[in-house]
Order: sequence, then C-alpha cells, then structure tokens
Amino acid sequence: MNAQEIRSAYLEFFAARGHAVIERAPLVLREDPTTLFTGAGVQPLMPYLLGDREHDAGPLLVDSQPCVRAQDIDEVGDRRHTTFFEMLGNWSLGSADVEQQVRWFAELLAHVGVDLERLYVTCFRGSPEHGIPRDDEAARAWVTVFAEHGIAAPLVDVGSRADGDRDGMRGGRVFLYDAEENWWSRGGGLDGTPVGDPCGPDSEVFYDLGPEHHDPSTGEPHPASEGGRFVEIGNQVFMRYRRTSEGFVPLDEPSIDFGGGLERIAAAALATPDVFDVSLLRPLVDRLEALSGRPYEGDPRPFRVIADHVRAATFLAADGVRPGNKAHRVRPEAARPPGGRARPPSRPGRPLRRRPRRRRGRGVRRHLPGPGRAARGAERGRP
Repeated sequence: MNAQEIRSAYLEFFAARGHAVIERAPLVLREDPTTLFTGAGVQPLMPYLLGDREHDAGPLLVDSQPCVRAQDIDEVGDRRHTTFFEMLGNWSLGSADVEQQVRWFAELLAHVGVDLERLYVTCFRGSPEHGIPRDDEAARAWVTVFAEHGIAAPLVDVGSRADGDRDGMRGGRVFLYDAEENWWSRGGGLDGTPVGDPCGPDSEVFYDLGPEHHDPSTGEPHPASEGGRFVEIGNQVFMRYRRTSEGFVPLDEPSIDFGGGLERIAAAALATPDVFDVSLLRPLVDRLEALSGRPYEGDPRPFRVIADHVRAATFLAADGVRPGNKAHRVRPEAARPPGGRARPPSRPGRPLRRRPRRRRGRGVRRHLPGPGRAARGAERGRP
C-alpha cells in the first residue's frame, strides 16, 4: 500500500470498530495559544481528554491530523524528520481496554504490510517513589499479541536510556523504561506533570531498520537509543492518573490516546529507512531531480529540506497562513475551519507581491525581503 491507501485503510479499520471519523483540525488552532501550530493529533482533543467537555461524535474517535513542528526544523535533512507530517490518531474517551488497543494496532500494521517481526515496543517500568506501579497490563498485552503472531517477546527491564546504551537489548522485544521515556503528560515526565492534569504511562512502538543503521558511538543499540537503528512509528498513551497536590491518583474514567506518523508507517510498510521514499514525498523529490538535473542519492539533504518546506508551506497557506517578511500573530479567523475553505482575514491585507516603486534616476526596482540596509549599501559600493 502507498501512504494514501494506508491513511484510508486506517480510518476504515477503526470506523469498522465503532470509531467516528472526525474532521481534522486547522494547523492554527483558535482556542489553544500554547503553540504556534498544531503539533500533534491529540492537541485539538485536549479539552475532551481533560474532561472539560464531551465530544459530539461520541467517545470513540479516529482521524488523520496534519501537523507542523517548527522545533524540528534543524533536524530536517536526515532520513526520518520533517516539519510537516500527518498523524494518524484514535481515541477512547472514558474507557481503556489496553489489550484491545494493542491488538488493533498490531492488526492494522500487519494489514498495511508492516513486518511485525521488525517491531519492538517499550512500556513504563513504574515509579515506586511516586506510588505508580509497573505497567504490567500493557507489557502483558504486547507479549500476548506477539505470541498470537508467532513471535517470541521476552520482557527486559532496561531502566533509563543511559542503562540501555550501556547494556543493550539483552534479547528482549518488550522493554521497560523509566518516566523519561514512557510517561506522558503535558509537562513531560512525572515531575513536570501539571497539577490537575490527566497523565499516564505510554507504550511506544519502534521499527527496526537493521543493525547496519546503528551508530556505535551512541553505545549499544536499543529502542530508545539515539543510534538510528530504531524509528518510532506509534505511541499509545494510557491516561490512568491525575496529578493532585498530594500526588498521583487513579482516574475514575481512564482514556486511551494513540498517535502514529503516517509517513513513518508508510516507510515501514516499504521496509525503507527513508521517509522521503513514500508516496507523499517522493513525487516532490522526483520533481526536484528533474529541475536541478542532480540525483537525489548523490546528496539527499537539500532535496529533503526543500521537499519538506514546500509541503509545509503549501498546507499552511491552504489553512490561511500568509507569508511575509515581518512577524505577525496569525489571526484565528484566517485559519481553515474543519472541512471548510480558508476564510479571508476580516480586512484585506497587503498583497503578497508589493507594487513596483519608482525611484528617481533608477527606473523601476522590485523590493523583496533580503539583506539589511548596510549589506545593500556594501553591494552598491557604499559604506
């Protein structure tokens, strides 16, 4: 399957299991000032996960959410990072059947062509000092589901990432890590969890690209390593707790939040280490090869940067974000409503191309964003 077919298969898979397919949110959220752009599929659904309101479509939801993470811009150019991506997501609000969620995701991956033999997963090892036990429910679910597919899944308690860098995988397939790797909250980690917020352990799913892709300078290979052998393709968050001023207490109605990168899942289905090989990105690379007359394989980094930025800019423009050479706050009314057309600003803005300005003795000159006044003066031979 190509990426477009995987997106459709994912939505159809969960719709057949009682999930309502919801419209994606705009890339600039109207009611969330915490980030410039929508950076995760769960972000537009936080009011429902926090219990502030009930979703009109019900407690079981699924979508494919375009996202922009500008903070990843310095990483773009390698084989796995993009600023713009699609996140496949499904949610169970107010109920949490962990084994069913794990089984569904494994079935979906097998259905779209991902080799389950190359999957490795991580779970939370618990935190006695915070009164939170090991996530045996998720670990047991993965061991069971792997066994159903004829795959042995030894459980290994790794500890921290540094422990994994030192000790390696030790023959495991399901790994237990500390809160730095396998605890989800809006503040990141146990101690960063805001008081009053729901939170919980998560289970991350990694695809093994093969030992030839590991950088030994990072230590031994293991799923949470920075060595490059493993790439995360999905994360299941089991929201079971709420932080209070006294500590962490179980939620009466736990929830499940799943998110997985479409491009990375499509790359895993192709068994390629390069997300730019997938059908959402490769046509851009091919066009750049034709325009430049250079092969992608010779120096892929500039191709990846241009392809990613063109794609991100296109989707941002479609959602009403207007380019310019000055910093402006994006007005919410300019964002695309779910399923609708981008609305124009409340008053006409400046045209994207300025009208040519006539200067005495110099004819017509177009002014585009460029170097500062001093640099322009130097170009003209003036200090």
